[in-house]
Amino acid sequence: MKKNKFSILEIKKYLKKKGFSVSKQKIKNEVIGLDVLSKTFLASLIIISIFFITPLTIDLTEEKKILSKNYEDISKQNQKKILKNQDLKLDDGLDEKFLFEDVLTFDEQPKDSVRLSAATIEELFKSTDYNLEDIRKNKLVKPISLTILPSEITKIENTKKRKDFFIQIILPLILAENNNIKSDRNKLFSVLKKSKNTKAEQGWLNSKFKQYGVVNKDLSTLKIRMDEVPVSMAIAQAAKETGWGTSRFAQEGNALFGQWTWSGEGIKPSGADDDSTHKVMKFNVLQASVKAYQRNLNTHSSYKNFRGARAELRGNGKKLDSMILSKYLDKYAETGKQYVKILQQIIEQNNLIDFDDAKLMPLSIELNSLI
Repeated sequence: MKKNKFSILEIKKYLKKKGFSVSKQKIKNEVIGLDVLSKTFLASLIIISIFFITPLTIDLTEEKKILSKNYEDISKQNQKKILKNQDLKLDDGLDEKFLFEDVLTFDEQPKDSVRLSAATIEELFKSTDYNLEDIRKNKLVKPISLTILPSEITKIENTKKRKDFFIQIILPLILAENNNIKSDRNKLFSVLKKSKNTKAEQGWLNSKFKQYGVVNKDLSTLKIRMDEVPVSMAIAQAAKETGWGTSRFAQEGNALFGQWTWSGEGIKPSGADDDSTHKVMKFNVLQASVKAYQRNLNTHSSYKNFRGARAELRGNGKKLDSMILSKYLDKYAETGKQYVKILQQIIEQNNLIDFDDAKLMPLSIELNSLI
């Protein structure tokens, strides 16, 4: 097998050798390489280039002049003003489907994806030399994306083995989503520096205002919300919310982060009151769960302080520290401060900070800029 990705044909041969009969299309649905992402990226560039010849002049407000600089260059006074007002720009009455429309669209994938067994996945990891020990040393992660958690993960009795296996599955998913946000953030900075924007760029900005719930198109709010989530913190939350992949919500609904929904499709908690209307969001693919989780942290008013602390770290030229930022997740669960304490214990006890600098190995020249 190739070093940097799974070959669909090779996987099919491998599974056939092991006694499995799986169609090529199902394998393709289950194991997603970044070559798909690369094609999407290139298609986006082509679409943008078509409209680039028709520039649209957009008047620069004083706010945009300030934001055209790096956030680190904004004065402390302006930083405090932006952070204080960021959530005054959000209409708390926004419909859930409005914010998650692109996530739900992404999740509209074939529901007949094959669920590979834990043993098969483990053999595939070994065959491609994909292991956490190497990642901790060289910080490079192979772009292996599984769509469904294996049911046998609940039967892995060795705790360390189960934890490592779970991390191997979700780490590429988290990094891929951070790459998406990083790419958008780089583009936002580029757009802000221009005195003229194309129609395509204006349309792109409008789509991002919608995704991040910025109803009055305030650029300062968009800039604060469009940012990454530390990898170690995301892994810790997924571990806590799913019991390292063993929970009913994770197994039945690909729900890695236990997000609630009042309007979408979901799974009703077994211990919920009869008159309770909330459910745990369910997804067809794991990647959609990661997308929804990051969108939740980047838009919901409960995490205003988290976003403020993250922006402050950026402003001071510091790394996104999960031990600092996790302090602002006390509203994520009813247990509050105790929830934060557990997250930090998971991060420390499992040395998850080792993965904060990990990079997803690209399969195209265009994605090299993200590493």
